[in-house]
Amino acid sequence: MAENFAFVQGKYNGSTITLMGRNSIFNKVRELSVIGGSGVFRFARGYALASTQSFNASKSDDAIVEYNIYVLHY
Repeated sequence: MAENFAFVQGKYNGSTITLMGRNSIFNKVRELSVIGGSGVFRFARGYALASTQSFNASKSDDAIVEYNIYVLHY
């Protein structure tokens, strides 16, 4: 799975962080790689830990997922 997080305000406004990796929602905690970004996060590297806080399988398959992202950037 690939994901982009876009910042729309504050000192990171206009910058993005890009994650990629396997994101199996049935694992309690998943690790994804930070593979880059744009703006302030150009050439970013790191990892993200994702954990599902809630999942509604009965109606809409909506989920609330917490991401803790650890980033090194230049």
